[in-house]
Amino acid sequence: MTKCNNSYSMTQTPHRPIFFPEPPEKILIIKPSALGDIVHTLPFLAVVRTTFPAAKIHWVVARGLHTFLEGHSMINRLWIMDKERWKQLSRFREIIPEINTFRKALAGERFDVSIDLSGLLRSGLITFAAGARYKLGFADSDEGSPLFYTHKVEGGRQIHAIDRYLKLAALMGCDTSQVSHPMPPYPSDSPLLSSLPDRFCIIAPSAGKEANRWPADRFGELTASLPLPSVIISNKADAGVAEAVVAASKGMAINLAGQTGLKELVALIARAHFFISNDTGPMHIAAALGIPVFAIFGPANPVRTGPYGTIHTVIQEQLDCIPCYRRKPCNKWTCMRDITVEHVRETITRSGLLRST
Repeated sequence: MTKCNNSYSMTQTPHRPIFFPEPPEKILIIKPSALGDIVHTLPFLAVVRTTFPAAKIHWVVARGLHTFLEGHSMINRLWIMDKERWKQLSRFREIIPEINTFRKALAGERFDVSIDLSGLLRSGLITFAAGARYKLGFADSDEGSPLFYTHKVEGGRQIHAIDRYLKLAALMGCDTSQVSHPMPPYPSDSPLLSSLPDRFCIIAPSAGKEANRWPADRFGELTASLPLPSVIISNKADAGVAEAVVAASKGMAINLAGQTGLKELVALIARAHFFISNDTGPMHIAAALGIPVFAIFGPANPVRTGPYGTIHTVIQEQLDCIPCYRRKPCNKWTCMRDITVEHVRETITRSGLLRST
């Protein structure tokens, strides 16, 4: 078990900031997905907006996730790309004209600066297509994307994603000494939220990679042992995982899997007493909102993708094989199997949060 103590220091980036002859008037952020990565980009957005208050800031985001950013006061325009649709080779003849139209529209904006925070071939091509004079990215990015950049920094692999992104902000001359998460607007209430008890925790038992999922029945046993109700969340695709948690919860779980949009999800998380999860996108929303997080980690590296901030706790076994970043569980999978319900509950108890329930 470790407390998260992620912080950023200007000494981490020795690169001399870019000298802009004139403050950039139009800036493009390229970070299409995933949800957690988009949340990690909010501190970058904040310092760029503070440094260049008159600039028009645009953001390339994947369809579906765009609803999270809609209405953000620091963003002037969202460019919504149909990432999943564009990967369907069977629709090649339809997709190519769509991509070409998207490319031409970006180029027509005449951006001064574009920043690729994804570091993949796809995002590198978008950076190139936008045609900005200053094309920023990481020198250690994947899939040949650094070939498209005019200015680069070494991001580093043993550094949190937020701190990694802020290195590019520092390259732009931004003051990165303060980290904030300016959240997009979200509803203060709704019929769904109004039906919940006054005090509850949230459990997010899913994860993008199967190897990162603590067994659902253990989440259920944990829920049954807590002195307050637990709200179970997941997307519709993982509703079965949520149902397994509810089945083992002895009536202490409220199943909201697949019942909230992204805006309502943020509002729900903002009301939680604390948050328990695997390594998953909603965990980062909770951390950004200042909700105490208990994050159960297996083969992933919490230094890179753990909840950001000192009030959060990572629960992880100390094994020589960690991190391995496997997508599927290995034959032993001791990194997850050895984490007991008692261990997690004792960790939450020691935090003192249960005394106020």
